[in-house]
Amino acid sequence: MRLTADQFRHWPNKRITVLGMSGVGKTRLANILRSANWFHYSVDYRIGTRYLDEPILDDIKRQTMKVPFLRDLLRSDSIYIRNNISVDHLKPLSAFLGKLGNPELGGLTLPEFKRRQRLHHAAEIAAMQDVPEFIHRAHDIYGYDHFVNDASGSACELDDPSVMERLAEHTLILYIKASEQNEAELIRRAESDPKPLYYRTAFLDEYLPRYMEEQALDYVAMVEPDAFVRWVFPFLFEARAPRYQAIAGDYGYTVSTDDLAGVTGEQSFIELVETVVARQP
Repeated sequence: MRLTADQFRHWPNKRITVLGMSGVGKTRLANILRSANWFHYSVDYRIGTRYLDEPILDDIKRQTMKVPFLRDLLRSDSIYIRNNISVDHLKPLSAFLGKLGNPELGGLTLPEFKRRQRLHHAAEIAAMQDVPEFIHRAHDIYGYDHFVNDASGSACELDDPSVMERLAEHTLILYIKASEQNEAELIRRAESDPKPLYYRTAFLDEYLPRYMEEQALDYVAMVEPDAFVRWVFPFLFEARAPRYQAIAGDYGYTVSTDDLAGVTGEQSFIELVETVVARQP
């Protein structure tokens, strides 16, 4: 959605989709707006509670069945298992996505890893397509005037033009671009605390063999899961940046993490967006 600064200023029901790599401040911004009575739609939360709820539970139950004591209790319906995913606590989703590599180190086989990646891809598309419905529900049921869509860090990887077209029809798309300093910090953070990531199939098929060749590994089962995440993250960052920029160029606007650092409340955010909209035709 393209607006003039004046149109945005007087937009009675503001609807924003926030895009960018994980760690650039999307959820921080969404929390600021939530405290100002905006409806916070978390794509990752929707994925985990609606579209991957059963696969996540099945994986937890599969692990539970490996423990004889718990196995008997689960099979006799003496215990039950449920997810406790919240907007601020998405670890069950992250754990399900998992890391590739040595099973003895908690890694997944390549076929299983790719299966979970496919499930996540389909779930993310579905969760993004749900945004217009939730805009209506947020206003009609809960009485929220404004709406922020907190997208996943892999939103640029969907390769489905209908998703961004739908979002652009109903929301103003704002891409948060990492500054050089912030980029270095994100890479440092990934190295110190490697987390499960989504990869496009073509990206994984290109970089996994490169890593294995560099490390002289013959089998995926020899890959150390955390080491691969540390190695591949800078390449993933480099691959995603132009994809996000292309989305912003086609459908929305760009702000930097430096710009966002000055946002402390709803008013300063609105002023920032007005500035960005005014300088971009």
